[in-house]
Amino acid sequence: MGLTIIVNGTPHSVDVDARHDRAGLPTRATIFALTALMCRWGVQAMAADGLTTIRSSHGPKDTMNRLETEGKAKGMTVFARIDHAAGAAAVGLSLRPTELLIFGNAKGGTPLMQSNQTIGIDLPLKALVWEDTSGATWLSYNDPSWLAKRHGLGREVKSAVSAIAAALNAVTKTATTSPQRPADDVSTGTAHIGVRNE
Repeated sequence: MGLTIIVNGTPHSVDVDARHDRAGLPTRATIFALTALMCRWGVQAMAADGLTTIRSSHGPKDTMNRLETEGKAKGMTVFARIDHAAGAAAVGLSLRPTELLIFGNAKGGTPLMQSNQTIGIDLPLKALVWEDTSGATWLSYNDPSWLAKRHGLGREVKSAVSAIAAALNAVTKTATTSPQRPADDVSTGTAHIGVRNE
C-alpha cells in the first residue's frame, strides 16, 4: 500500500506492506509500522492546525486557473491572485510554483464577522496552490470550521460556516480533480493524505 504523508508541507511517499488477518483487519506488525511512522513524522505533520491539503491532478497554473474560474462561477469575488514564485524571482530568489488566491463572498463571510470581528483577519478565504519537490501539485486552505473555533464563534453561525465549507469543498474539488482521474487513486491502493484538524 502506498501512502503520501505531508510533513512540513512536503509530501513523502511511503510504501507500507499492509498485511491483514483473516478478518481483513491490519496485523499487529502493520499497525506497529504505521504507528512508528506516525510517531516519527506525526508531531511535525500536526503543526498546521486546521490546514486542509489535497493533491491536484493538474499542474499548478491549471489548478489555480480552475480554482479562480470555479470560484467566480459560484458567485465569489476574487480579490487577489498572488504569485509568490514571481515575487521571489523579482528579487533574484528561486521558489517552486506557489500561488495564493484570496476570494470570498460578503454574504457568506459577514455573518461570521458579525459574530466576532476578529475572524476578519482570516477572511476573505485563501487557497494556496503549490508544487512540491517531486513536481506534484497541491492545494491548501484553512478549514472554515477550524477558523470558527479559532475565533470562538457560536452556534448562531453554524449554518453559515457549513455553507462556506461546502462551497469551498466544491470549488477545490473541481479545481483539483478531473473526470478521468480522481484525486485519490483507489485502484492502485494509493492514498493521498492531508492533515486536517478541527
